[in-house]
Amino acid sequence: MTRVRLSVAERREELLTAAIEQIEARGVAAVRIADVASALGVSNALVLYHFSTKEKLVAAAFAHAAESDLAHLRKLLGRRTTALKRLRAAVRWYAPTGQAKGWRLWIEGWAAALREPALREVTRDLDRQWKAALAEVVAEGVAAGEFTCSDPMGAALRITALLDGLAVQLTSYDGGRARPAAVSRARMLEWVDEALARELGLERAELTAVGR
Repeated sequence: MTRVRLSVAERREELLTAAIEQIEARGVAAVRIADVASALGVSNALVLYHFSTKEKLVAAAFAHAAESDLAHLRKLLGRRTTALKRLRAAVRWYAPTGQAKGWRLWIEGWAAALREPALREVTRDLDRQWKAALAEVVAEGVAAGEFTCSDPMGAALRITALLDGLAVQLTSYDGGRARPAAVSRARMLEWVDEALARELGLERAELTAVGR
């Protein structure tokens, strides 16, 4: 079958999507340039033409995955509604029980970032952007008198730290029905709501009421 000729941007998009799929399936350490090439039916040389090393391909793949999630986060936080509603929607989406990025992919990325400087910079930049976006909306809610918080950036850091930790627990230790996670998904969402309410000086009932 003759392959359709793609533009440079389209080819990079195709390669990055395939790389993300291979990383999720095999892990960062095990994935090879050949795996990505084989998945698309192209040569190793073509992959290396666009990304000269595996390390650069992996870093670009994580950045690509991050851009999609950051765009969705900004959409949630940019809605024309109260800061409280926007925050709760964003936090519940980001939570390991929500529909955000594949947590297995990001846990792989965090682990690999310990050894790969290019990937470490990508994950660090993503972390900064997430925290800054949340802190900005917390500050907006404080200014509007919706809730109180003396340290919006600190609140964003603590909330995301909790979500990241819960994601590791759920992703690493959930073995399905035969070996369920130590903490249920429902309980995790309760903890997330409780933490967010605490950071905003609210009762949990006040927070959960915004979703009704």
